[in-house]
Amino acid sequence: MIYLDSAATSLLKPIAVEQAVLRAMRTMASPGRGSHAPAMLAAETVLDCREAAAELFHVPDPERVVFTMNATHALNIAIRSLVRPGAAVVLSGFEHNAVTRPLHALGASLRIAGRRLFDREAVLADFERLLPGAAAAVCTQVSNVFGFVLPIDEISELCKLNRVPLIVDASQAAGILDVDMARWDAAFVAMPGHKGLLGPQGTGLLLCGETGEPLLYGGSGSESRLQRMPEELPDRLEAGTHNVCGIAGLLAGIRFVRERGTAAILAHERRLLAVLLDELADSPLELFSGPEQAGVLSMRFPRLDSESAAQRLAERGICVRAGLHCAPLAHQSAGTLETGTVRLSFSPFLTEGQIRQSARVLRQLAE
Repeated sequence: MIYLDSAATSLLKPIAVEQAVLRAMRTMASPGRGSHAPAMLAAETVLDCREAAAELFHVPDPERVVFTMNATHALNIAIRSLVRPGAAVVLSGFEHNAVTRPLHALGASLRIAGRRLFDREAVLADFERLLPGAAAAVCTQVSNVFGFVLPIDEISELCKLNRVPLIVDASQAAGILDVDMARWDAAFVAMPGHKGLLGPQGTGLLLCGETGEPLLYGGSGSESRLQRMPEELPDRLEAGTHNVCGIAGLLAGIRFVRERGTAAILAHERRLLAVLLDELADSPLELFSGPEQAGVLSMRFPRLDSESAAQRLAERGICVRAGLHCAPLAHQSAGTLETGTVRLSFSPFLTEGQIRQSARVLRQLAE
């Protein structure tokens, strides 16, 4: 099997992640729910993960690292903290449904910035034009469909200039690209634990520049007399029992990323992407590629619909994803809404040999 679907979930993980999950399952209880050894060990692990994430993503205070179930959960907290019903929000033309559906539920007035694939200048020009008067801006750092790396540094400067709070969706960037909460001065940065950070499913992080409004209400292990959520982070946004096993695995994933280095991981994925593009250069496949692309490549087959192509690849042991990838806005921007695409996405554990073997199968299927 060749796994080329890490943009959905990183199936291949460091062995330390598996070991950490099993250890937590056997030795840890719930943090903040006791002074006995299993509860204290859980509390130490949760704090260690906050501190590791704060260091990796340049968050000045580890208490501003909030654990969530996934990036969608984190984005819902961020959006509902900043956006009132009917408010104007600027977002890129490549956002995921985890952004657009909460905004539609709020009846937000959407201002779409940048509809041309791999055109960073067009994105910036539209953000500059649309930001004045907006309640918030939301932008993905990397398109989950096309690997288009958006100019977050420049967008953050425009947001500061216009005093518009920024939410960054770092779902495809965390663990691969530089994610810098302090430099962006973002209101919130959301990410999953199970993609580039190589942690288990059911984990996510919300980096909080602002305090935020609770999405869930319940026990926090602190200030139990109150019938409102505590004012302080992280307790304010973390109702209920933590996913300690998942957090332990996430900590191991973050440590792997820090040891390997995001620059090295990105360079590896881009090297594999270059090999794949070279192998498929004269094939009949329609390839969606551009400058400074992250390790995600979408394509269309000349005589096969995307779902059928993905199924045939699966039968040959190659795991990809097909369709709209929960991002119809991105497909609308790229002109692929009616057909969808077949998406290949890379990981630190893929080899050049696997990429060349995949290219041969892709070419045979296309021809």
